[in-house]
Amino acid sequence: MQSFIDQSVCIIENHQAWAGLVVGLLAFGESLVLVGILLPGTTVLIIVGGLVGAGIVQPLPVLLAAMLGAALGDTISYFLGKWLGRGVVHKWPLNRYRREIARARLFFHRYGVAAVFVGRFFGPVRATVPLVAGMMGMNRRRFQIANILSAIIWAPVVLSPGWLVAKGAANLPELDATSLVGLAVIAAMVVAIIVAVLVVRMRGSRNARI
Repeated sequence: MQSFIDQSVCIIENHQAWAGLVVGLLAFGESLVLVGILLPGTTVLIIVGGLVGAGIVQPLPVLLAAMLGAALGDTISYFLGKWLGRGVVHKWPLNRYRREIARARLFFHRYGVAAVFVGRFFGPVRATVPLVAGMMGMNRRRFQIANILSAIIWAPVVLSPGWLVAKGAANLPELDATSLVGLAVIAAMVVAIIVAVLVVRMRGSRNARI
C-alpha cells in the first residue's frame, strides 16, 4: 500500500499534466464497490491537497477531477447493484464482503437517501452504499442528486487537510483573499457535513424509539 501511495504522489508531483487524470482515477476507485474497500485513495488525495497548498499542483483540475471521479464511481456501483440485484451478495467476489454490505444495507435502511450523501464521508460504507442503493431499487433521480451533491462537497473536504498543512497555521494571517474565501468555503462544507451527520443520527434515534 505504501508503495502505491508513494508512486501515485510521485507521478502527480513530477508529471503535473497528469494530476487531474490520476486524481480522477483515485476518486473513482474510492467510490467503486470493492475497489474502494482496498484502495488507499483518501491518503493520496490528502497528500495531493498538500501539493496544491504548496503551489506545485493547480487546484481547479484536481478538484474537478475528484468530483467527477467520485460521482462516476458511485454511479457505476449503483447501476451494478440495480442490474445484478440482491442475490449478488451471495456470489463471488462480493460474498467475501458480506459484513461490509450488511453494514451498508442497515445504514441505507435507516437513513434512505441521506445515506448516499453522508455515506461518502464514512470509510466503512463509502464503497458499498451506492451498490446497496441500486440493489434496493432506490429512485435513480434521487440517488444522482445525493451522489452529485456529496461529490461536490467531498472533493474539497478531502483535499483540505493537506492544503492547510502546506499553508501552515502560522501563515494563515498572511493568506490572500482567494485563500481566505477557500477556507470559508471549506469551513462551510465541514459544517454542512456535521449538520447532515447530526440529522441522520437524530433520525436514526427517533426511528429506533418508534
